[in-house]
Amino acid sequence: MLIRRNRHAESPEREVTDPGLYLRRREFVTGAGAALVLAACGPADDPMAEAKAEATTGAGVETTPFEKATHYNNYYEFGTDKEDPSENAGQLVTRPWSVAIEGEVAKPGTIDLEDLIKPSAVEERIYRMRCVEAWSMVIPWRGVPLKDVLARLEPTSRARYVAFTTLLRPEQMPGQRRRVLEWPYREGLRMDEAMNTLPLLVTGMYGRDLPNQNGAPLRLVVPWKYGFKGIKSIVSIRLTETQPETAWNVAAPDEYGFYANVNPEVDHPRWSQKRERRIGEFSKRPTLMFNGYGDQVAALYAGMDLQKNF
Repeated sequence: MLIRRNRHAESPEREVTDPGLYLRRREFVTGAGAALVLAACGPADDPMAEAKAEATTGAGVETTPFEKATHYNNYYEFGTDKEDPSENAGQLVTRPWSVAIEGEVAKPGTIDLEDLIKPSAVEERIYRMRCVEAWSMVIPWRGVPLKDVLARLEPTSRARYVAFTTLLRPEQMPGQRRRVLEWPYREGLRMDEAMNTLPLLVTGMYGRDLPNQNGAPLRLVVPWKYGFKGIKSIVSIRLTETQPETAWNVAAPDEYGFYANVNPEVDHPRWSQKRERRIGEFSKRPTLMFNGYGDQVAALYAGMDLQKNF
């Protein structure tokens, strides 16, 4: 995983990396003291050794092409086909944008997006993303650590969960005119999950501002969980004492648990989760536990039944 820090909330145009450089990048860069160490390599006869080596060093791995990452995605607010978001999201107005801060915090209220992000050091991180549908991508994101934002809100001692809500605007989000899900879209994390170093509140990707179809202007990325946990176009962050309802858990609780950790040992009721197809590749590869980020997050679930709490 590559991490670069920028002390400014938004980079001036001359400092933004050319997206072409991302598209040609052949490996992750492990900077001293900056990159996080991922899963350890297996022995030579381990059938998953190649995947584990990728999780450790990133050697030989290239990011998903920008065109594919922005034209093959799920964002049901704009339609259920993979190309619907890129075709229908252009009408979404993302400026000005504000986020409601609610619940168990010392500083509730509504805050402009720029003010929410500005106090934190903006970072560029390359993360793997695993979809519950068994495809995956590697994407360079730009954003701020969720834990830094939450700490500034001063959670009370009763805050045990963080609930997120997506914009509800059916006149600009045509998918919301159909009862595919219970709108607005909702997601949530346990507080200790949210305060882990990995979750990122994202405002950009591939060195440019976040496209509408990928969740502009503010989305969440939690790389060890299935991609539907990455709520898009966030308008509310609420800290709660009780576990919040989440959109897919409400819609299909037998298929989508609250935790939604990447666990190849727990199949989806209709397909296996043991392997995945990286977008742009033909063959499938083994799926790693916690998407390869176990060294950073496995301890969060010590003692839990990860077959049950999928």
